Amino acid sequence: MRFTTNAYPKEQRREAWRFALKRVSLLLDEADESLLYGELIQFRSRAGFSFVRVTGTAQSWSIDLREQPGSYWLAIVLDGGATLVDGEDRIPLADGEMVCGRSESGAHLSFSGDNRTLLIHVPQGLSNLRLKTPISDTPRKISAIVGAGRIFSGMLRALADTIGEISEEDARPIELAFPEFLITSLMDNAPAKTLGGAAGMRAALLERIYQTIEIRLSDPDLNYQQVAAEHGISPRYLQKLFESTDDSFGHYVKLRRLERCRLDLRSPLHAQKSISEILFEWGFNDSATFSRAFREQYGISPREYRKGAPTLADEEAQQMRRGRPARADRTAADEPPEPDEDAPSETPEAESPLRHPVRHHHLPVSPDTVHWGYLSRNLKPVLKVQSGDFVTIETLTHHANDDPERMVEGDPGAESVFHWDADYKAIDRRGAGPMDASAFGRGPGEGFGVHICTGPIAVEGAQPGDLIEVRILDINARPSGSERFAGKSFGSNAATYWGFHFQDLLTEPRQREVITIYEVETGGGRPPVAHAVYNFRWTEQVDPSGIRHARYDYPGVPVDPATIERNYDVLRNVEIPIRPHFGVIALAPAHNGFVDSVPPSNFGGNLDNWRTGPGSRIFLPVQVPGGLLSLGDPHASQGDSELCGTAIECSMTALIQVIHHRAANVTDYFRDLDYPLIETDAEWVIMGFSHPDYLKELGEDAQSEVYKQSSIDSAMRDAFRKARRFLMTAKRLSEDEAISLLSVGVDFGVSQVVNGNFGVHAIIRKSLFTG
Repeated sequence: MRFTTNAYPKEQRREAWRFALKRVSLLLDEADESLLYGELIQFRSRAGFSFVRVTGTAQSWSIDLREQPGSYWLAIVLDGGATLVDGEDRIPLADGEMVCGRSESGAHLSFSGDNRTLLIHVPQGLSNLRLKTPISDTPRKISAIVGAGRIFSGMLRALADTIGEISEEDARPIELAFPEFLITSLMDNAPAKTLGGAAGMRAALLERIYQTIEIRLSDPDLNYQQVAAEHGISPRYLQKLFESTDDSFGHYVKLRRLERCRLDLRSPLHAQKSISEILFEWGFNDSATFSRAFREQYGISPREYRKGAPTLADEEAQQMRRGRPARADRTAADEPPEPDEDAPSETPEAESPLRHPVRHHHLPVSPDTVHWGYLSRNLKPVLKVQSGDFVTIETLTHHANDDPERMVEGDPGAESVFHWDADYKAIDRRGAGPMDASAFGRGPGEGFGVHICTGPIAVEGAQPGDLIEVRILDINARPSGSERFAGKSFGSNAATYWGFHFQDLLTEPRQREVITIYEVETGGGRPPVAHAVYNFRWTEQVDPSGIRHARYDYPGVPVDPATIERNYDVLRNVEIPIRPHFGVIALAPAHNGFVDSVPPSNFGGNLDNWRTGPGSRIFLPVQVPGGLLSLGDPHASQGDSELCGTAIECSMTALIQVIHHRAANVTDYFRDLDYPLIETDAEWVIMGFSHPDYLKELGEDAQSEVYKQSSIDSAMRDAFRKARRFLMTAKRLSEDEAISLLSVGVDFGVSQVVNGNFGVHAIIRKSLFTG
């Protein structure tokens, strides 16, 4: 998770910052609104650790983890110094100093100037795996001047500096070392009185014994006599120390070895090792004893666990993870009317068995059911569905007025949306720009976004962190409403000034925009195709409001046929195979303002990948309650790159099914899915972008800067990183294996170079995996 206040207008920054801090259990107390700046980057490790780097101007906030009892937190001041306020006490914290506490205790930190802080939260269950001595109720300050605290502080500083790039495997050594460093640092900074007299001193000794055991876990000959001798105590006294915690030396060692084995069994870094190799590395002498102990502890065999089956112990020890599916029996009556029996086994389970009757909704196009050129979390849903519901959804292309006679006239739905005369404009806002047309004078919305989107559709129960799966079951071209063209369907391709080709034209006139009208043929018992009907060069058009458009710069301007010259001798003897799909499949972004519909991002949007056609499944991460799904930019066909600016833009009607996956129930590669993923029967398609989360990466001017800062190189880098993570997570390959496979068996392609935020996709064929 990344957040910056620069993405918001000044008057909205305090509220946006307050909300962002609250999402990571921090409560904003005081801040100078006139100078407020805040940046937040969060990384969650596979085991459930939360690492949050907070950067800001002068302010104060409180750590509030009371809803997560049994966990603990640590904060380290990276820059700027701070004051820890605990009741009447005010404790200064210098750069590098740390403070630690239980979730029940919380803390209040005040910063007098610019500052950076790293906050680590360790959930319940994980903390209990190693920490046997409870952390005190009062937050404890930890010095970073000498000893373990100095090393600990240095490690956390390095982590903070790289938090934006760290991977799950990078974090694993930190997870293992964190409790050891914390315990040692607390002991080094605690006088006997603080430790609680003799009982506290015994607890400190026991923690040092735990450290010795941790270091020597892999030694199969480890025994309590050796450990007692190392610490200068009798074996009997060591046994009494363990009895004081209702444990024994042998039982504790076995549990720690089992836990280390469990972590390695699921780690991609150890995927090439056999189970026997792992158990012997951690001190077990025979596989039968190990398997029996593993099943007793985790309720599952090591082999089954390695394959990915869930366990009760996993749920308890890793409650901060998104978990695995909680399956339940389904009866025939619970199944949807058109079950997808070919879905691969790795597809995540829906939020629950479909205990409600599956419904079929119809969402027609009208001025009340579409929004034009933008996405917004503040849009009211036009339809509410439950997981598993089917929707017949109508969508319109914003290019229909390129030939109004073929694509608008006589169609009541299209006419209602496109209606625009000197007295009335059915939909005034057509983009995310200013409504007073003060930027360019083009019209309300200013062309910052162009697509007509149907929706949004609210999904019952969907919350941030969940996934929405959109199953595209069927798509058909919308027939013309004109009696002259009854039974035919048409689309438009616009080669325009935003196309990749525009500055590289060979023939005169060099600065030309050309529109090609296609007929989409779907009948006759043959594979559907499109062929060009005619083309024309864009000439200055005067819209019904009297504004002149020398370029194709505002969506929905009706083309006056008397102002153009049609060329019917175009693309003779050429047929284009139909690949119907949606260019825009989006959930609402977690951004308070209007968001341009053109650049795609982690919430989906203008993906412009033809593989989102019938039979595909598109998985999108939820950012706002209800998800707020919108579909639009329907295409009859498109090639990879969408080079000249558009596809064959053609109004379409589709049958979709919407599936809701709760964060706690998703599994494998869907567990940490933070980008749009396309799945077909044969492929996984990983979507990469120049800026995967441009609204947060590029500051308050992101919606203009993204058009200036995109490149194929950065999109390729993002696609590579996501595909590598996919292979390591879904297929448990090592990094070296994943990189080799990406080079020899995976196809990378350019999705589009015309949407501001360039796209590159990786196509991973399922047939590569014979197992």
